[in-house]
Amino acid sequence: MKFTYQGSPAQIVFGEGSSKDIAKWIDKIGAKRALVLSTPQQKADAESMATGLGGMAVGVFDGATMHTPVDVTGKAVSAALKLKADCVVALGGGSTTGLGKAIAWRTDLPQIVVPTTYAGSEVTPILGQTEKGEKTTLRSPKVLPEVVIYDPDLTLGLPVGMSVTSGLNAIAHAAEGLYAPDANPITSMMAVEGMRALRDALPVFTRSPHDAKARANALYGAWLCGTVLGQVAMSLHHKICHTLGGSFDTPHAETHSVMLPHTIGFNAEAASNQLSGVAEVFGGSPGQALYDFAKSVGSPMTLQEFGLSEADLDRAADIAAKNPYANPRPVDRASVRALLQDAWEGKRPPR
Repeated sequence: MKFTYQGSPAQIVFGEGSSKDIAKWIDKIGAKRALVLSTPQQKADAESMATGLGGMAVGVFDGATMHTPVDVTGKAVSAALKLKADCVVALGGGSTTGLGKAIAWRTDLPQIVVPTTYAGSEVTPILGQTEKGEKTTLRSPKVLPEVVIYDPDLTLGLPVGMSVTSGLNAIAHAAEGLYAPDANPITSMMAVEGMRALRDALPVFTRSPHDAKARANALYGAWLCGTVLGQVAMSLHHKICHTLGGSFDTPHAETHSVMLPHTIGFNAEAASNQLSGVAEVFGGSPGQALYDFAKSVGSPMTLQEFGLSEADLDRAADIAAKNPYANPRPVDRASVRALLQDAWEGKRPPR
């Protein structure tokens, strides 16, 4: 057996109430003037956090939005420079985490991330940005947050629908990581454990949204799945989701949720050994099992639900087929177009 594994240098802090120690972690990274980041929807929470930090917070920027538009990042960087911030604290999901990374990419400011969803991007050195209708990604240690604080208490109020799609988004990171060209036994072990934790947690949310144990398990699973994404290369699934999100502004987690069964089903035969972990966790053929699971927890099941027309699928296939990511099964424009059609209609995958 031969493999290479590079562990992440990020500091991971996990536990109920751990977000109360943010000031301590700001001090530990040698900072004194934190800019708190959030989306407009979480502005009140960000302001409360800034108030709690007292003199360690220099302000709040609440303009984070999906797919990290470059123009929004420009405004946030200007705010950070004007306020003389020496670090950023990102409170929220993937949108806020992405903004913090984009600021770090341009300014090298250290980041502390406090996730309130199951996005997982907080533990990856990956930054996705949108400009002029296209989403591009880059990998660099420069965008990896220095500290990630996982406090399950902050996820207790996450709406059920968002919890489900965010969790499926995390599962997508792990499932696709199983057949990545640079996968290894460590990342595969994390992927299976992460998927299992989310498999057990998501159905509980549909019955008991405030179940503290399930919330903690889901956050644990999201951390593992995100860590997998941060260690290995992305493939067809992420390429298609980046295309739909960046060029058609489809909602991030929901797009991953709809596409996941189709992309995994597409690769099921070519990567049957690698995807045995999906079959082990969810039972049955990988694509079909993920489809059935997503449906059982109330996920959206069609791309139509995001306002995409059939005509949009042609353009999406053109974009996604250009510069394709490494994938276990050969990818061409026709196969991408067929995948999109099935996802648009919500068909159950054949495998």
